[in-house]
Amino acid sequence: MAIDSLLIANRGEIAVRIIRAARELGMRTIQVHSQADGDSLAVRLADRSVEIGAPAAAKSYLNVEAILSAARETGADAIHPGYGFLAENADFADAVEAAGLIFVGPKGATIRLLGDKIAAREVAANAGVPTVPGSPGRIDDMAGARALTERIGFPILIKATAGGGGRGIRVANDPAEFERLAPQASTEAKSAFGDGGIYIEKLLEKARHIEVQILGDGERVVHCFERECSLQRRRQKVWEEAPAPALPEDIRRRLCDSAIALAQSVRYRGAGTLEFLYDDTSKEFYFL
Repeated sequence: MAIDSLLIANRGEIAVRIIRAARELGMRTIQVHSQADGDSLAVRLADRSVEIGAPAAAKSYLNVEAILSAARETGADAIHPGYGFLAENADFADAVEAAGLIFVGPKGATIRLLGDKIAAREVAANAGVPTVPGSPGRIDDMAGARALTERIGFPILIKATAGGGGRGIRVANDPAEFERLAPQASTEAKSAFGDGGIYIEKLLEKARHIEVQILGDGERVVHCFERECSLQRRRQKVWEEAPAPALPEDIRRRLCDSAIALAQSVRYRGAGTLEFLYDDTSKEFYFL
C-alpha cells in the first residue's frame, strides 16, 4: 500500500526531519502537536496540523486515542512515531494497524520483544549474543533486588525497561544509593515512557558504547556497520563516529554478525539500532 498522507506523532527536530523526508517522497504531511507546540517549526512546515492535548506528554504525544483520532480526521494513510514517545510501544503499533493504517516501524510483536529492555536481553541470549550481567526481569521485589546487587557487585546501573535516550537511568555505588535512586529512576521512566518498570545491570566502567545500524524487511536483515557513541554527557550521546576507531576487525565483524542474528530472530522490519558495550580490557562485547 502506497503512502500519500503521513501523520507524524512526534515533535521538534525529529518531526522536522520526517516532514522533510516525506516531502521529498511526495507525501502530504500532518503534524500533531500539544497546546505548547502550536507555533513550532514542525507545525509550520507540515501541510496540516492538529492539536491533540495539553502540554504534558502524557496528555498529548503519549495519548494514543488522540493521535488515532487525528489520523482519522485528516485521512492519513500512515503514522510515523519518530523515536521516543510511542515509537517503542507495541500496543500503539497494534492499534495503528487495527485502525487500517500503516505503522512506520516494526510490528507490535517485534516491539514487545525488542522495545522492552528485559525482553530484548532474553532475545539476545536466545540468539547467542552476550548480555551484561543483571536482573533476569523487571524489579518488583526490592528485597530480591538487594540480594541480586550483592551477587553482581557495585557499582550497578538502574535502568528503565522501556524507552531510551538515557532517561530512567541511575548509577548506584552502594546499597544505600540503590534504595534511594531506584524510585527516582522508576518515576522518570513513568513520566517519559508511560512505564515505570526498571531493572539492574552491572556497570562496566571502562567500556565503549558501540552501535550497529540495521535495516530489515521482515524477512531479511542487513547491517550498515557500526559507529562509536562513547562520547556522552549525562548518558546522552553528543558525538557519533563511523566507523568506530581502533576497533579490532574481528570484533567489528562479530558485532555486526550478532546484530543481524538478533534482528533476524525476531523478523525485524524497518530501521533500527542495536547497542553494545565493548570492553577494551577483556576484548568482550555485550548487547545493551
